[in-house]
Parts: sequence; C-alpha cells; structure tokens
Amino acid sequence: MSFVTRNTYFFDTPGAENTKDCARIAVERAQELGIKTIVVASTSGASALEFFKAVDGTGLDLVVVTHVMGFKQPGVWEFSDETAVFLRSKAVRVVTGTHVLSGLEKSFSRSPKVGGGSRTEAVAEALRKVVAVGLKVAVECVLIAADQGAVTVDSEVVAAGGTASGSDTVCVIRPGNTASFFDLQVREIVAMPRNR
Repeated sequence: MSFVTRNTYFFDTPGAENTKDCARIAVERAQELGIKTIVVASTSGASALEFFKAVDGTGLDLVVVTHVMGFKQPGVWEFSDETAVFLRSKAVRVVTGTHVLSGLEKSFSRSPKVGGGSRTEAVAEALRKVVAVGLKVAVECVLIAADQGAVTVDSEVVAAGGTASGSDTVCVIRPGNTASFFDLQVREIVAMPRNR
C-alpha cells in the first residue's frame, strides 16, 4: 500500500470570509510539500494583502493574478494601484492577463447577434459547477501566470481562488500554458466550500 494522509478543509459556505483561512492553509500545504510558489486571484487587492501577510517571512514566493483592464468597465483596472506598488516593492509578482477560460469568447456569447457558448466556456462551466467556482478561478490564474512567465510549468504551485470575492478554494496544481491546457494537472484540492 502506498498513500499519504493530508488534511482537506471544507468551508460551510463560499465567500470572502474564508480568505484568511485559505491563506493560512495555502502556506501550510506549500510548506508540507516543499512547494515554493503560491498563486492567488485578487480583484481589488484585498485577497492579495491577506495572502501577503500569510506568506511574509516564510521564504515562499507569491504571485497575484488580477482581472484584466476593462473586465467590468472599459479602461478601468479594479486592482488598487497603491496595493500593486506596495506588493511589487516586496518582490511580489502582480500579473494581469486576459481570462483564458473566457476572454474574447465571452464577448460572443454575450452578444445578442452572435450568441451561444464555446468549448472554452464549457470547460470553465464544468470546473465551476462540478467542483467549485474557486477551482475554475485557481486553474485560470495558474494558466495566466504560466503564460506570463510568472510560474514555470515544471514545478507545482499552490493556487487559491474564490466564488465572488475573496478566496474559498485552495489546490495544488502542476501548471501548464494555455496553448497546452491539458498538460495542467490539479493534483490536490486542499480546501473548498462544501455548500455552493
């Protein structure tokens, strides 16, 4: 018999109230596995700051993936400029890239003239509905980070994402680039909301 026993955490409800615990859990699992990098999704910068507090002084690298400019409003970046400056001054990588599991295709599905979904959106919806919204977010952020060169494809990372805001899902992922999506592997789901 060959197996390991590790903790898995289930939150009663999804949402931002789980962010601090997710940050602690992400650091704990990274240290258990000897993983050097944590990737976290952050829209405004609040989750990024919480994860920075948890990572500070541990020797772990933090990569923060933000929404792309214009995600909600044309020409507007939702991430706090002040937080970005602070994090960068602390050697945190702040990465912004197009959402690889929607991006341009979302504009077609939202259009009354074109309409319809795509295979890419089907992958996103499967991750979102079958497991957890935060898993979809974590996978997408790792793809973006790999495409931007912020993480390598040959070393596992701990990744965190959330349902609407904050973090409520933590997983271990072997990264892949978007162009080779099926090389990405979710190796562990460490924490997630049980009630979605």
